[in-house]
Amino acid sequence: MKEAFLTFRFNAKSEALIATANGILDEYDREGYTVTLRQLFYQCVARAILPNTDKTYKALGDLVNRARLAGLIDWAFVCDRGRETIARPVWRDPADLIAEAAKQFAIDLWQSQPNHVELMVEKQALEGVLEPVCREQRIRFTANKGYSSASALYEIGKHLHDAHEDGKAVHVLYLGDHDPSGLDMTRDVRERLTLFSGVPVCVHRIALNRPQIEALRPPENPAKTTDTRFADYARQFGSASWELDAIEPRALAALVTRAVEGLRDPDLWKEAVTTEKQMHAELNALAAAQQKKGSAQ
Repeated sequence: MKEAFLTFRFNAKSEALIATANGILDEYDREGYTVTLRQLFYQCVARAILPNTDKTYKALGDLVNRARLAGLIDWAFVCDRGRETIARPVWRDPADLIAEAAKQFAIDLWQSQPNHVELMVEKQALEGVLEPVCREQRIRFTANKGYSSASALYEIGKHLHDAHEDGKAVHVLYLGDHDPSGLDMTRDVRERLTLFSGVPVCVHRIALNRPQIEALRPPENPAKTTDTRFADYARQFGSASWELDAIEPRALAALVTRAVEGLRDPDLWKEAVTTEKQMHAELNALAAAQQKKGSAQ
C-alpha cells in the first residue's frame, strides 16, 4: 500500500520518473511479480528512460526511497531480498487451522515423473520473479548470493542422491549472470553437486546465454577486469557482461517454464493433478464440517 511518512517537493522531471516507475511496478504487480530496485532500474534502461550508469542507479534508488516515504510508490512493489522477519504462525482455534491446512494441501506431483528437477539461481534478488514459477511447477528452488556455500550444496546433493535412488534422472536448472564469475559458477555447481550427491547430475544453464543476449538485448556492463577469470572470458566474449536482473521478468519466468515442461511427462502430470484435486476436495469438505461444528457450539 501507499503510505506517507514525510513530505518532499519533487521537480517535474522527478514526478515524471515516479509516474513511469509506478507504471512499470503496476504492470508487474498485476502479473504477481515483485521486483528489486536493480530490476526496476534495468527496465528503465531497457526502455531508454535512463542511461546505464552507477550514478543514475544510485539517483533512482534515492528517488524511489523518497517517493515511498512521501506515499507516491507502493511499499510492497519494491522488495529488499535477504532481509526477512520470521514469526511463528498462530490460529484462532482448531477449525481455523484445518481451514488453513486445506488451502495449503498439495501432493508431490513429480512422484510419478521419470525426472527430478530443481532450480538454482545466482542471485537472491530474483526470488520475487522465480519463486512464483517454481511454486506453480512444484520444483525445489535455491537462491544464492554468488558462489553457493558448501553447506547449501551438500544438503542439495543429499536430496539429489535420494531422488536418484528412487530411480529418477537428476536435473538442475541454473541461471547466472553472463560475466567471468557468473559463467564459472555453473561449472562449480555441477562439480560440487556431483561430488556431494555421488550420482550423475545434469546441470542445464538455461540463462544467461549468448543467444538470449542477442535476442533480448539487455543493457550491458563492463566485465570486471579485477576478476581472475577475466582474461579467459575476454578472449571468448570481449569486455562486456550482462546481468540476469536486466532480463524482463516475464521473459525470465518463461525461460524457466519452458525448461521445466521440457523435462516433464504431460500425461503423468495431468493424472497427478486430478488426484490432488480429488484429495483437496475431501479436505475442504472436512474443513467446512469442522467450521460448521465450531459455529454451532
